[in-house]
Amino acid sequence: MKNRKKTEFLIITGMSGSGKSFAIKCLEDGGYFCVDNLPTDLLPKFGELFKNSGNEIKKIACVIDVRDKHFSENIVNNLLLLDNLEIDYNILFLDSDDDTLIRRFSETRRPHPLSKKNVVNAIKKERQLLQEIKGLATTIIDTSKLTNKQFKELLWEKYVLEKDTHKMSVNIISFGFKYGIPHNVDLLIDVRFLPNPFYVDELVNLTGDDQPVRDYILSWQISKDFLDRFFGFIKFLLPNYVKEGKTYLTIGIGCTGGKHRSVMIASLLNEFIENLNSKNIITRLEHRDKNKN
Repeated sequence: MKNRKKTEFLIITGMSGSGKSFAIKCLEDGGYFCVDNLPTDLLPKFGELFKNSGNEIKKIACVIDVRDKHFSENIVNNLLLLDNLEIDYNILFLDSDDDTLIRRFSETRRPHPLSKKNVVNAIKKERQLLQEIKGLATTIIDTSKLTNKQFKELLWEKYVLEKDTHKMSVNIISFGFKYGIPHNVDLLIDVRFLPNPFYVDELVNLTGDDQPVRDYILSWQISKDFLDRFFGFIKFLLPNYVKEGKTYLTIGIGCTGGKHRSVMIASLLNEFIENLNSKNIITRLEHRDKNKN
């Protein structure tokens, strides 16, 4: 596959239940010509339609996925046909964690396209079928924790709104390793080496956003040294990522339980990035495990 340049031809794919149909409706509201559930073998023809439309169709998007029984067999060859036709495109892959997908199918009572009976096995099979296309994706968005409003804002920020300069969304997630690592993390920072307030009686029930916890962690020289080096590293990375054209960066910060150290570092990192006053960087902060026992 050749390197992609900015284009208005968007191919949307990903896990069933991750929000593909919602995404296509949002983009249609944003002026895209959209087709949901496009057969994979029609993708080159769809690309030619866009290429030959002149100025009549300026932005185009389509959803292709495992509802097409031949999707996994034919997708790569059809992408190569688009390359041969010199049609530039971007691939948006939408994902969610298994628990979220199971809950969504239960709430909607809709069958999974790969199985009407066993959703868990269908999700596992679908991940295997989508592994190759996910590796080719230009952008991956995990919709597990996004509200519809947040998801639409993210899509519009990335694909609809006109921008004079390139912008990058930085998603900062604090978490506990005991509950698992978040999906699709670009930078993973382990802060379990910092002093742990969990073992201080008066701090154990507080969180990393409470001042006594912050005061305790920052009273140690190792914490101060780490923040100096870490923030310097981030200050160096972000403008270079923006320059390179990266549009979505997820930074995961983990401690043991996700309640004290990771929460504090993630919150301080969010404040640090906001204080950089960069017009090209937008932050979003999430404390995944802050309120767990």
